[in-house]
Order: sequence, then structure tokens, then C-alpha cells
Amino acid sequence: MEFEILETKRLFLKGISPAGMTYIFENYSPTQIMYLLGHNTTEEFEKEKSKYEKGYATYNRSFILFLLIDKETETIIGRCGLHNWNPDHKRAEIGYSMEVESFKQLGLMSEAVEVILDYGFTILNLHRIEALVASYNIPSLKLLNNNNFVQEGLLREHYLVGNKHEDSLVFSLLQKDYKGKKNLS
Repeated sequence: MEFEILETKRLFLKGISPAGMTYIFENYSPTQIMYLLGHNTTEEFEKEKSKYEKGYATYNRSFILFLLIDKETETIIGRCGLHNWNPDHKRAEIGYSMEVESFKQLGLMSEAVEVILDYGFTILNLHRIEALVASYNIPSLKLLNNNNFVQEGLLREHYLVGNKHEDSLVFSLLQKDYKGKKNLS
């Protein structure tokens, strides 16, 4: 199986589609899947397995997930990708997470987001990329601001976190407002 690979100065981004996830779950053991997808715990694997079993994509929605791999250590350190991708309407939602604490606050997610935005607008020909963020997630808010996202509104009590419903701020970046990727290599 081949993965689409994107590159920044310090990262490789290994792309996996729904078909790729199906291949992985149908051909590898749980231990191998955990290694391939960078899961550090059985809980992370079980969550991914549940997503697979329930179906990653629907008739008009899909995703492309990129595993963030540190070039120096070859460690999977996080994820960044486009989900809720609706090709008919040329829009998707960006999502990202840095899963290894020691790699946070080094600007790596900025590198990843820039390359994913470029991929979305130039390769997938998206018209709009959206982001939903908690109002207290300051690093994410800064990341969106640095990439020229515009805040559009608020989704009240949108996410259930623990036993509490929390609001989400809604952001977007339109292709016509996209400035292009910075010098990443």
C-alpha cells in the first residue's frame, strides 16, 4: 500500500484516505495498526477501530488524514487533515492534534496546517476550508488567525466534553483569500 507523502522543513505528512484505512484494518493485526497509525494506547486504537467499523465516509462526505512524522526521529507525533470533505460543494473542515507533548509549541503544527491548506486549495480544489474551535483553545485560535481564517460565528453547546456541552467558534478560509503556502522546505 502506498501513502501520499507531503513534506515540510521538519515533517513528513503521510496521507491516508478512507480506502487506505479499510485496507489497513482488513490486512493488519491490532498491534501493526497501532504502529502504522501512531497509536500509543489501546484506547486510541479502539477509538480508531470504532470509527472504521461505523464507516469513515458517507455518500457525500469523506476525509484525508495526514499523520505528522518528525523527520529527525521518524516518530508519529500528531495528525492534521481535512474531514467532512464534501466534494460536491468544494468544502472541508480542517482538524489537527499534536499528540506528543514534547513536540508542542515548536511551530510544527503551523508547518503542517500550511501544507494542508495548500493541498486543500490546490490539489482538492476546495472553495472553502472551515474550522471549529473551543473559545479557550488559544493555540488553535492563534494558528487560525496566522493563516487568515475569518471568524464567522458561534455554535452554542456544540460539543459534549465530559458531561458539559461547550460552544464552538466557527472559522473559514476561502480560496480567494488564501495567500499560498510559505517557504516550508
